[in-house]
Amino acid sequence: MKVVFAPDSYKGSLSSIQVAEVMRKAFHSVNPNIETIMKPMADGGEGTLEVFSTSVAHEKVHLSCKGPLGENHESWYVKMDDQRAVIEGAAIAGLPLVPTEERNPDHTTSYGIGQAITHALNEGCTNLIVAIGGSSTNDGGLGMLQALGMKTYDENGQETGMYGKDLHAVKRVDFSELDPRLKDVTIRVASDVDNPLTGPQGASRIYGPQKGATEQQVNAYDHALDHYGKIIEEVFDKNIKNTPGAGAAGGLGFAFLTIGAQLESGAKLVGEAIQLKDCIRDADYVITGEGQSDDQTLYGKAPGYVAELAKENHTPVLLISGSLGANYGALNEIFTSCFSIAPGPSSLEDCLKNAEEYLFETTRQIARLITQQ
Repeated sequence: MKVVFAPDSYKGSLSSIQVAEVMRKAFHSVNPNIETIMKPMADGGEGTLEVFSTSVAHEKVHLSCKGPLGENHESWYVKMDDQRAVIEGAAIAGLPLVPTEERNPDHTTSYGIGQAITHALNEGCTNLIVAIGGSSTNDGGLGMLQALGMKTYDENGQETGMYGKDLHAVKRVDFSELDPRLKDVTIRVASDVDNPLTGPQGASRIYGPQKGATEQQVNAYDHALDHYGKIIEEVFDKNIKNTPGAGAAGGLGFAFLTIGAQLESGAKLVGEAIQLKDCIRDADYVITGEGQSDDQTLYGKAPGYVAELAKENHTPVLLISGSLGANYGALNEIFTSCFSIAPGPSSLEDCLKNAEEYLFETTRQIARLITQQ
């Protein structure tokens, strides 16, 4: 029997790699002779680099750049033999890097992500994968584009700064000094949202509050991003503000569209890069999971993508998640069976604290069932 483990992380408790390892141990505790393949997944947010670093041959490249608050920050990215590089925005400007009491989009910047791209170009990389989920920023990619050579000016003709608060002052942009190498590079952006840049479903209104924005700031940023977006659209003579995904990561999606990048499903991009489909092709079972599953799992989330691949190959796919949320019955459209690891009525604190134990026992029980058929 061959079993493929391709879970996402259990946010707040276990990384996708840890989840896959616990699942593997649970199966081997029942039958050590089962062939198991670990293919931990990510959808473009925190943990994407870790997935690549355990799934593909690579070189770990270290760099110094600006962190989310403009501080000096040590980060890294993955470089592969075929001149591909994988950069994770959350490792540079991610929300977890900002202390809770300091979360405020006025004071965060995406500048370091642009520095990482420049670093990869200097390393000779010509094909970039950039995961942008989990950002702390709402700057519309202002900082990133500045790091790549864009100039921005206020109403007095003075250059603006690189932080979210500086977005409100931008009246003119100049791309004449943008790094020319970007024209010859393929950039694929991993994201799992399809929000436009502005409006009721835009970057500021949907994601601003979790980054520390007040209601007043949300309104101000929505207006500023709309103005900033229109200025850039006029320069390139194309409409991109309403492109699905433009509002991803506080408008980073828009900035990447500006420089010709492709926005793609993060789960699909990661799955292709780690050759998940090839592993599933001759598997007897596929097992995936995440912290909480509900009907939204069907729309771009990593477990949903894994299930679609398994379904294409007529392979049974099981979902083992921390909990099953609203309308979880809809998950049976693509999953063979769905399970929660909670042993009974439990608090969130208890589930997070004992996630590894609960996951092991639930998976062990499933292994007992399917290995004795």
